[in-house]
Amino acid sequence: MTDAETLTGKLFTFEGSEGSGKSTQIDLLAEELTGMGHEVVVTREPGGTVIGEEIRHLLIHSSSGQNMTPETELLLFAAARAQLVRELILPELQKGSIVLCDRFLDSTTVYQGAARSISSDPVAYINQFAVGPVTPHLTFILDVPAEESIRRVKRRVTDLPDRMEQENIDFYNKVREGYLLLARSLPERYYVVDGTLSLEENREDILKTVLDNL
Repeated sequence: MTDAETLTGKLFTFEGSEGSGKSTQIDLLAEELTGMGHEVVVTREPGGTVIGEEIRHLLIHSSSGQNMTPETELLLFAAARAQLVRELILPELQKGSIVLCDRFLDSTTVYQGAARSISSDPVAYINQFAVGPVTPHLTFILDVPAEESIRRVKRRVTDLPDRMEQENIDFYNKVREGYLLLARSLPERYYVVDGTLSLEENREDILKTVLDNL
């Protein structure tokens, strides 16, 4: 397995509940960094590879996933992550690229651990097995109240909402609380962004923070 010390690139991950604005901010940041001459790779979880995208469909969109158990969900997310790390993220970090990932291991800690109430020990072990030597350099948590998340999801959905978007407000509250608990427990790795501020305010805040960490 590759040693973490040989990874010269930077991995910035983006977390938050549904409708928090992660994807928009990633696109804006990628454009800014590319314009500055950085080599930037944007990816997502689950997905980012052919195998990962097939797992994503099963996890999020397929009708056959409606009765999926929390344990199965946990393992499928980890499988997609293991493929993404070894096929895409590790090689790019070895090349010195900046990798921006829409969700990563913290999503599993929060969604399957806190919100689905799976014990933290197996979640942590499976997460570590999936990511190997890869740890985010910094993780942005776009924080919005649960009620606002639900409003945004309802406003943006043109098709039927996916499995995660169909969850109730109690689930959304658990997700938010889980992320904020992570941020409090390890402030040097997490940066909380107020997702209720304007798109431009968040763009400037995130860009400045990334540049300070390069």
